[in-house]
Amino acid sequence: MPRRFLPLARRAATAVALSALTVSGLMAVSGSEQATDAAAPLAAKARKANVVTPGDFTGFGFDQCQAPSQAKMNRWLRTSPFWAVGIYIAGDSRACRNQTYLNATWVSTQLAKGWRLLPITLGPQASCQPRFPRYKDDFRISSKANDNGLYAVALRQGRTQAAESVTAAIDLGITTGSTLWYDLEGFDSNNAKCRESALAFLSGWTEQLHALGYVSGVYSSAGSGIRALDDARVTRPTAFTLPDQIWIARWDGIASTSTPYIRADGWMPRSRVKQYRGGHDETWGKVTINIDSNFLNLGQGSVASPEVHCGGVVIPRAGYQVIRPANGTSTPNPVQVKALQCLLQEDGTYAGRIHGRYNGATAAAANAWQSAHGLPVTPGWTRNDWTALLSAGNRVLLKFGSAGPDVRRVQRALSAAGTDATAAAVRATGVFNWKTDRALRAYQQRIGVPVNGIAGGPTWAALQGGKI
Repeated sequence: MPRRFLPLARRAATAVALSALTVSGLMAVSGSEQATDAAAPLAAKARKANVVTPGDFTGFGFDQCQAPSQAKMNRWLRTSPFWAVGIYIAGDSRACRNQTYLNATWVSTQLAKGWRLLPITLGPQASCQPRFPRYKDDFRISSKANDNGLYAVALRQGRTQAAESVTAAIDLGITTGSTLWYDLEGFDSNNAKCRESALAFLSGWTEQLHALGYVSGVYSSAGSGIRALDDARVTRPTAFTLPDQIWIARWDGIASTSTPYIRADGWMPRSRVKQYRGGHDETWGKVTINIDSNFLNLGQGSVASPEVHCGGVVIPRAGYQVIRPANGTSTPNPVQVKALQCLLQEDGTYAGRIHGRYNGATAAAANAWQSAHGLPVTPGWTRNDWTALLSAGNRVLLKFGSAGPDVRRVQRALSAAGTDATAAAVRATGVFNWKTDRALRAYQQRIGVPVNGIAGGPTWAALQGGKI
């Protein structure tokens, strides 16, 4: 679908203008009087330090009514498959109005640890939604149409809610460029007034978010709100300002972003989240939380920047061979030797030329590295040595959805250590994908560490110790 993001120059100008507003000033736009000027410095500091969220990511997430405590978040970060978490930040109709732990410090802490946040608003609901209003002081989307058949009141409600949600986001330090999600619960989409007023509300929501420098997301059931948006996208592409991203509620148990309720090209290739399982208890690291399960594919997805080694030396993406000194019948593969020379040079162990010959200087550097890392000193270079060298470095927490040079280290080490088809299938793409997950689990099973698909302390220790 055509993107409705602000032009880059305008977004930058908008972000600067928005950062100059006080929290109380923006609340005046939205009609609320709860914020004070005293909160503005904290919000500005958080905006400056925090990254855009959720940004580019493909992987697993969860959402729950109450944002978990820091202790629970820390435990799940280390033990669960999740990298993303939905949090309710605004809306008079949300169930958990009072959040015990959610504040600017909580947000900045999670972002610094690598969590992707999905800030959710649950405000006015469709006029035909029977479960709302939830309280005495919340209300539904107006289904009153103008003489020209347009739903101007609903449109204004959407704009007002967006301004209030931006205020909440700023107070929490959620920076411009991040996606704010509107939770529109399922409704009877065959009710024309109910459907059209809901679409007008969401149009106002998106328009106002764009004006304030945020990305628009909408959560709804696949068969009602999401289908109505997709029908509008195809049959009336200029009638509404459509959200940039959609969050599909479809509890089919399939961890993907597909659903038969909407067309295959809608918000594709990477502008979708799917909530594929509803409320249930999950336990990770002996900590239980009642969650919904989600799969995200947003932005560019999980991507890794290109790598460059030693001025262009190729480090194989997979397939590391034992290197033995040359003899009368065989010579080591020069591609493999160049990779070894380059990696030892980057480590500071080898200072010679990278020429692909396993000569005396190369062997001496290899022996020095083996000795320094507690490995047997041998005339050549073994799979154990490759495993340890390729994984050398900081022990960064990695799991499905992670991306970057640290993922390449794990992928290459698994390839070097592996003896089965799962390891052979791993390539050093820099993206922690399903093949990487399977190979890591097979390795963990083989060497006797917890099998969880997470590259944590025990797994890193085994790889860096050359254990195969």
